[in-house]
Amino acid sequence: MLGLSTSSESAWLRVVILALIGIMAFSTRLFSIIRFESVIHEFDPWFNYRTTQQLVENGFYDFLNWFDQLSWYPLGRVVGGTVYPGIMVTSGLIHGILNFFNFPIDIRNVCVFLAPLFSAFTAFATYCLTSEIKDTSAGLLAALFIGIAPGYISRSVAGSYDNEGIAIFLLMFTFFLWIKALKTGSALYGTLTALFYFYMVSAWGGYVFIINLIPLHAFALILMGRFSTRLYVAYSTFYVIGTLSSMQIPFVGFQPTRTSEHMAALGIFGLLQLVAFVELLRSQVSSAQFKRLLYIFVGICFVVGVAALVALTLSGFVAPWTGRFYSLWDTGYAKIHIPIIASVSEHQPTAWTSFFFDLHILIVLFPAGIFFCFKELREEHVFVIIYALTASYFAGVMVRLMLTLTPVVCIAAAIAVSTLLEGHLRLNGDEPAAAAATPAEKKDTQDKKDTKDAKDKKEKEKRSATSYLAFSSNLPVVLAITGLLILFVWHCTWVTQSAYSSPSIVLASRRADGSQLIIDDFREAYYWLRENTPADAKIMSWWDYGYQITGMANRTVLVDNNTWNNTHIATVGKAMSTSEDVAYDVMLKHDVDYVLVIFGGLLGYSGDDINKFLWMIRIGEGVYPNDITERNFFTERGEYRVDDSATPTMKNSLMYKLSYYRFHELYGGQQPYDRVRNQPVPRKPIKLNVVDEAYSSENLIVRIYQVKKPDNIGRTMSAAGSFGKKRRRRVRKISNKPARG
Repeated sequence: MLGLSTSSESAWLRVVILALIGIMAFSTRLFSIIRFESVIHEFDPWFNYRTTQQLVENGFYDFLNWFDQLSWYPLGRVVGGTVYPGIMVTSGLIHGILNFFNFPIDIRNVCVFLAPLFSAFTAFATYCLTSEIKDTSAGLLAALFIGIAPGYISRSVAGSYDNEGIAIFLLMFTFFLWIKALKTGSALYGTLTALFYFYMVSAWGGYVFIINLIPLHAFALILMGRFSTRLYVAYSTFYVIGTLSSMQIPFVGFQPTRTSEHMAALGIFGLLQLVAFVELLRSQVSSAQFKRLLYIFVGICFVVGVAALVALTLSGFVAPWTGRFYSLWDTGYAKIHIPIIASVSEHQPTAWTSFFFDLHILIVLFPAGIFFCFKELREEHVFVIIYALTASYFAGVMVRLMLTLTPVVCIAAAIAVSTLLEGHLRLNGDEPAAAAATPAEKKDTQDKKDTKDAKDKKEKEKRSATSYLAFSSNLPVVLAITGLLILFVWHCTWVTQSAYSSPSIVLASRRADGSQLIIDDFREAYYWLRENTPADAKIMSWWDYGYQITGMANRTVLVDNNTWNNTHIATVGKAMSTSEDVAYDVMLKHDVDYVLVIFGGLLGYSGDDINKFLWMIRIGEGVYPNDITERNFFTERGEYRVDDSATPTMKNSLMYKLSYYRFHELYGGQQPYDRVRNQPVPRKPIKLNVVDEAYSSENLIVRIYQVKKPDNIGRTMSAAGSFGKKRRRRVRKISNKPARG
């Protein structure tokens, strides 16, 4: 074909297929832009976008020293020392390169398209890793799987500008370089592994998975009696350079030498030095008794090292495991001790349906691929098995960690499908293809084929009829596998466009005639804040909306999604769950000008603050037990109600009043009804004494109240326009306005 040799044809075909997979991985993540527009999604991405703007406009040095006065009033935040800057720096470099070559592009579009771009790189990295584990055929399948698997797409659609958007590529490529370094014993590959690990450290806190999985792999090889100079060179190079480079990230600092999460890597590094020393002595001594003493010496040193680590941890020199890591081993720990962690939906245990929803047929093929790894059990197969076991456990504990399980599921499934297809596509009498033939072996094989005489041709003719029958018998299996893969592609496409391509700030619904209705309440409200409040106004809301308020409204917030100060968040929880008088004292002490709440009772939006209210109560009670008691918000029958049977504590809370204020007026004298809780709401008007309604969005999802000044308390609320007319008047969409910086 085109005058190329067979090997050249195969190489070019792989390049074309990989390019098509990359294009597909990029394209399938654009549903959110096609259905809505080029916009940043969710909550954390708005902070990342805002910090990237700061980096591009003011430079890297000012970014590292940036003190953000809009966050955590009155505390503020030193951004450069409290973020993983990898994603911001990556976007800034891409933006700078494109503008240098006269491709002017707004930094917002760079941020929106960054995750789809890196998904194509992830497919290539997965191909490289799987090719090292099995062969290029399995590598192409793995690249295809990771390119469209919903478990990865959920965090990498266009507009999902979060750390995971580039981190999974770095995770897979770091593992590829580690396997390469281990197989070759090359210090160069060990150095490259360390450099990509440094990039991973700069991008995502999940780098801890790498710095524990690679040492665990090395430890397993030692226990299996597979210590080698290749392992020693690869790990020592990786650990030394990787640790020193990771400490250059301000947010990480000396953690690699002072925290329990990094001690396993340090311990394995020390163990490798001992084992290498013993192996050196053993090679020089022939006495069996002396060799036994050497092994006893290694065992004693290992026990002493573990005891020293425990002593350093108990003494406080080495920091113990953080609450987030404890919650991975004890699923009930966070709910009891750190309710703010348990309140996050992505920190909940994973339902069984999620595995099938995010992985489809791959979850069935996954064990088969691990079985084939057990059959050969080379060093790289041991790595895949350990990765699969650890990632499976963590994904079951926390739904967010489905992201780290998806790559190894794709790899194992690719190994299984490739092995099955090889067995059923091979004609009777054909030799199975070698897993990875060297150039010398290929040349020797070609020479043997060239020296075959006419007798071979005659023998093949005799076998042709038998081969045809064998292929015919295997055809149903091949067609069945092909059908399953087609269903997998269909499922991935459907899940991507229906479940993972809707930005949280823009909601979509269907009218009675089937046409689409865009609900833009969030951006309407944030735009109102930006245009109608003083530049120094302080906004109190639950922490979920902090990043969006600072990113879109450019206003100061008390708390945001960083959640680093539990007491400050509990103070907001106290204000929301207590009476107006108590809440007013809290708001005055923190100079609050406006209070923002999310209410979905009119439209049926379930992600509102009343549904999150119990977590505000629990977090507030943890710090202010004398002011808040969770039991007081439940009826005598233990029910969480918002209707007439709701407790007085519930009805008198600031959150309840702000959510249902003037809600009954929308029903024209009929019974008001909460469509989220499926409960009727009391008709009795709610009176507010310390705040005035300032703005309510078109569908009443976002409600903003202005805090009265102390000298205005007790006065009648000033009229702010007819409430009914405001509901009927459609606010012009912000998407029609010019883009803001």
